[in-house]
Amino acid sequence: MDQSPGGADPLADARRRRADRARQVADVLRRQVLGGTFTGGTLPGESQLAVDFGASRNAVREALDLLRREGLVERVPGVGTVVAAPKYPHGLDHLLGLAEVMRDHGGVTNEVRTTGIITPPGPIAARLGLPAGERVVYIERLRRLAGLPLSLDLTYLALDIGEPLLGEDLVNQDIFGLIERVIGENLGVAEVIIEAINADQHSAAVLESPPRTALLMVERLTHLADGRPVDLEYIRFRGDRLAMRGQMRRDL
Repeated sequence: MDQSPGGADPLADARRRRADRARQVADVLRRQVLGGTFTGGTLPGESQLAVDFGASRNAVREALDLLRREGLVERVPGVGTVVAAPKYPHGLDHLLGLAEVMRDHGGVTNEVRTTGIITPPGPIAARLGLPAGERVVYIERLRRLAGLPLSLDLTYLALDIGEPLLGEDLVNQDIFGLIERVIGENLGVAEVIIEAINADQHSAAVLESPPRTALLMVERLTHLADGRPVDLEYIRFRGDRLAMRGQMRRDL
């Protein structure tokens, strides 16, 4: 095999450049798919995409393979590449419950897996500003959008906030809305951490996704309007069904 004077493998270098270009194309196509650019759900053919992006057909084919492995598109014989399933946008600009966020995308229903009053681990109590050993309300729900699993929510609530909610409609209502209606106090701000994790076997089974697929883990600590922390959630979102988006401002 011929090599350049510096010892580099020209074939390997060409493959690397094609893979780099494929990722660049995939980044743009992904946003177009998620934004609903392709009316009718069918992407242009590989030849047209190669022209549009100024890329080789091999690079375009690799880009489409990346999106296919993500579950965004699929190849249909006789049709071409089509959008497989939409990702739903979840805004980060406002403090809203899932049903409020997804009201335009179908109904959200909840499978209540566990509820009860527990003594939480010390770090949970500390996040809620509670002394060690003080009990909290624990609620675990599988949340579905248009019948499909979207998230697994583990919620810890201060006892005086959560206990009145246990007799409420947790199947059809957001916890945020229930707090404000039942408790009669407004929510204020939330601290949010988002990271990617691999689905453990149990979570994958509950969310009906393959083991070790990517999930979006959201840790959210919500405060009442007076600043008191009352609601700590660990939410596992199916990464193939949700896209987080928001607006950031650079203030120097």
